[in-house]
Amino acid sequence: MKSLYLRIYLTLVVLLMAFAFGSGWLFQRQMEQERGNADAAATERLTAIAQLIYHALPAADAPREQQAEALLEWGQRLRMALSLTDTKGERIAANDLFEKREDEPGARVVQVSFEDGRKLIVIRALRPPGTYPPGPTAPLGASGPVVTTVPYAPGGQFQQREESIWPIPWMSHRTGGEALAVVLVLLFLGVALGAYPVVRRLTRRLEGLKRGVEQFGAGKFSHRVNDHGNDEVAALAVSFNRAADQIEALLRSNRTLLANASHELRSPLARLKMAFAMLDEASPAARARLGTEINTNIAELDALVEEVLLASRLEAGGQAPQNEAVDLIGMAAEEAARVDADFEPADGLATLKVSGEDRLLRRALRNLLENARRYGGAEVRLEVQRNGGRAEFRVCDRGPGVPETMRDRIFEAFFRLPGHAEQAGGVGLGLSLVKQIAQRHGGQVRCESRDGGGSVFVFSVPALAA
Repeated sequence: MKSLYLRIYLTLVVLLMAFAFGSGWLFQRQMEQERGNADAAATERLTAIAQLIYHALPAADAPREQQAEALLEWGQRLRMALSLTDTKGERIAANDLFEKREDEPGARVVQVSFEDGRKLIVIRALRPPGTYPPGPTAPLGASGPVVTTVPYAPGGQFQQREESIWPIPWMSHRTGGEALAVVLVLLFLGVALGAYPVVRRLTRRLEGLKRGVEQFGAGKFSHRVNDHGNDEVAALAVSFNRAADQIEALLRSNRTLLANASHELRSPLARLKMAFAMLDEASPAARARLGTEINTNIAELDALVEEVLLASRLEAGGQAPQNEAVDLIGMAAEEAARVDADFEPADGLATLKVSGEDRLLRRALRNLLENARRYGGAEVRLEVQRNGGRAEFRVCDRGPGVPETMRDRIFEAFFRLPGHAEQAGGVGLGLSLVKQIAQRHGGQVRCESRDGGGSVFVFSVPALAA
C-alpha cells in the first residue's frame, strides 16, 4: 500500500509541476507581450513629445538663456521632468522636477538625441517603491536612476527596453525571471505539502479496508470495516460490509442446516439399523412389516437428502433463475388432484400466469398441499386468485391451526410445532423451502387463521399482465 500512495502522490506532484511551469511560461510570454505593447505606446508618446519640443526649441546656435527658457516653459506645460544638454554634453537647463527626481533610486531616465547633437533627457513618473526593479541592463541590487538612451531623428525608431513589474517589495531586488521562478517554487511547495495529507488519508483508508478483508478471510466473519464518508472508498467499504453480512448469514444458515440435517438423519438410520438387525430372526409376517418400514425409512432419507440439497442450492443462489411463463391454473389443478384436494379457481383466471421456474413453483405448491394433508385433517382446499398485480395460492385446511406466536417460526428449517412427532412424516424442511422459493420469485408466504378452525397458507408471487 505504501507504493500506491507514493505513486498517487508523485503523479499529483509531477502534474502540478508541469502545470506550474506551463502556466509560468504562458504568463511570462503574456507579460512580455504586454510590456512590449506598453513600451511601444510609451515610445510613440515620447516620439511625439520629442518632436514637439524639438520644433518648439530655439536652434542649437541660439543663446543658452533662450533655449533654457523655452525648455522650462515646456516642462511646466507638460508637467514633465526635462533637461537639455548641448553637443558637448553640458547641461543647458533642467526644471525643478528633474532636479528633484534625478538622484532618486529606480528613476526611469530616457535620453533623446536630436540630429543637431543636443540631448533631451526625460525622467518618467516614479512608481511606488518596489514597483520597478532594476532591469537586465543594471547590476543586481543597484540603486540610482536607470538610463535608457534613445536616438531621435524625424521618422526614426526608438530602442525599447524590457522592464519587469513585480509589485512585491521583498522581490524588488530580483529580475523578472528570478521572481517568477520563486513564485512557481513557492506555489509548487505549497500545493505539494497540502496534497500529501489528502493522498495519505485516502490510502490509509484503503489500508484499513485491506486489513478488514484479511481479517474476514482469516475467519473473523463478524468483522466489519469503517464505511463512513461519501466517496468511492466509503462506497467500496459499504459494499464489502454488505457482502460480509450476506456471507456470514449464509455460513450461519449452512451450519444450522447441516447440524439439523445430521440430527434428522440419525432417526431413520437408527430405525434402518434396528430393522436390519431384526430381519434375520423375524418371521415371514414380521419380515414383511420390516420391509415396509425399511422402504419408508429409505424414502424418508431420500426426501431429506433431496430437500437439503435443494435448500443449499436456493441459499447459495448460484445460477440465475431460468424464468418462463408458468400457467398457474393448470399447475394448481394437477397438484390438487395429486393429493385429492378441492380446487376452486376464481372466475376469469383462465390465463393467469407468472414468470418463474415451473419446477420450483410446483415444488412449493406441492409442499403446501402435502403439509395440509399431513397435519390439516381430511378437508383440504386450494384456491387461486389475483390480488392486484400478484397471483395467490391459498391452501386451506381444518387442522388444529398454528399459534400466532409461531406463524413465522414454522418457516424456519427443521422447526416442528409441539406435539408433531416425527412419525407424522416430513423432515421439517418443506415450509422453509416454500419460503425460499417465494423469495426467489419476488414473492412471499404467510400463515393465517381460517374461519371455523384451521389454517390458510398464502403463497403470492408477481403475476404477468393478462
